[in-house]
Amino acid sequence: MISTSWTIKRRQPIQYYRRRRKLQRRFAAALVCLCLIALQLTYGLHAEPHRLSASDLNGRSLTADNAPDSPAAHSPQPAAFISQSGFDPGPAAAAFSMRGMSALTRFRATLCLTSAIYYEAANEPDDGQRAIAQVVLNRVRHPAYPHNVCDVVYQGSERATGCQFTFSCDGSTARVPVSTPWARARRHAMEALNGYVYTPIGLATHYHTLAVAPYWGNSLRKAGIIGAHIFYRWPGQPGEAAAFNAHYTGLEPLPIPHPRAVDPTPPVDPLFTGTAYPALTQHTPAPAPTPASVASQWTPESNIVEKYRDSGKWIKD
Repeated sequence: MISTSWTIKRRQPIQYYRRRRKLQRRFAAALVCLCLIALQLTYGLHAEPHRLSASDLNGRSLTADNAPDSPAAHSPQPAAFISQSGFDPGPAAAAFSMRGMSALTRFRATLCLTSAIYYEAANEPDDGQRAIAQVVLNRVRHPAYPHNVCDVVYQGSERATGCQFTFSCDGSTARVPVSTPWARARRHAMEALNGYVYTPIGLATHYHTLAVAPYWGNSLRKAGIIGAHIFYRWPGQPGEAAAFNAHYTGLEPLPIPHPRAVDPTPPVDPLFTGTAYPALTQHTPAPAPTPASVASQWTPESNIVEKYRDSGKWIKD
């Protein structure tokens, strides 16, 4: 009896532990399955970015939220991947060479190209910055553009609108560059000037962000999309390799925007000559008209009471 009683008492805890181990194994297997499902859902949704075809660019407008266009943006946004099947970048550009150029020429060319990369694509990935540098150097070799780096970068900067690179005439250069992004842009500029060729955009000479649709876009051939920019090249013979035959002059001007052209006859407020247009102070100012002549010139005789003619805002015809 003692032996039987002891055997029964021993069987109960053994069966309990066996059942507990079986439940533990089942629970572990279920937990592993849940983890695998969660991983599959996570990577299935985010591993491959959304794909857009080239025709989507013409069929709908894109917002500016996906395209950071200045170094002041808080953080770079991931750019959508767009299939390159509908693009024609053409042959790769020839390697750029500054062999034999002076240290001053190298310094100015590097500074101008770094500025273009920084202010146009500071938040872009490395390939995006290399593409911007390649566009500048492609223009240097094309007969339609100046044949040095600084004049290409600052072409049209003397105008309030119509500059070739937006940063050169919209006031962006007034912002002091951030050291780390500037160093990255300078590294890519030096690579391009030392002969590195970014082949995915071929002979592209134009680009814009995906947030805009300029009027000239449909007249050029799409070369590719890198990051938040779409690149174009000239159609027909101007876009072929044989057309890029201009020689680099090696004469780099000052690496700053061109001075603004002053219209000799702008509509100047006669009451504020020299303050509304500070650039005109370099010329001999005309004698200030008397209040009476100003009133007679800019106000109707019959609609304003005599004692109020010299007050209020200046009125143009």
